[in-house]
Amino acid sequence: MTLVKFNERKDTGMLSPVFNDIFENFFNDAFVSDRMVSRVPAVNISETERHYHIELAAPGLKKEDFKLDLNRNMLTISAEKQNEQVDNDKKYNKREYIYTSFVRSFTLPDSVDDANIEAQYTDGILRINVAKRKEATTPSRQIKIK
Repeated sequence: MTLVKFNERKDTGMLSPVFNDIFENFFNDAFVSDRMVSRVPAVNISETERHYHIELAAPGLKKEDFKLDLNRNMLTISAEKQNEQVDNDKKYNKREYIYTSFVRSFTLPDSVDDANIEAQYTDGILRINVAKRKEATTPSRQIKIK
């Protein structure tokens, strides 16, 4: 990989500093940057002798919000949640609709027993246990040195 230093162009025009300040303030604003960044839940993947374990951090959702699909060796996890908060007793100048969705896909190895996949959602964490086929699990043993 090659690192190339970015040479900042110095422009002596009168409008340049104004435009730079406007755009810098706009794109560094927390309100804008939060909505421009695509958010997907963090995931931990681990492996034991008989299973692969996938843990997806997705607080604030219910188990009904998730959808798990297995197509050949591609496991796709998606969620969609839409909330509308309405209070009819108040006159609103602004109302916000909350809409959350994401899709994450994982390619499973050939050693997976696709008939034995279990998922559980508790305490904001979706836990998926993917069993390995019996022939894929190799017993460990110590080899004696002669």
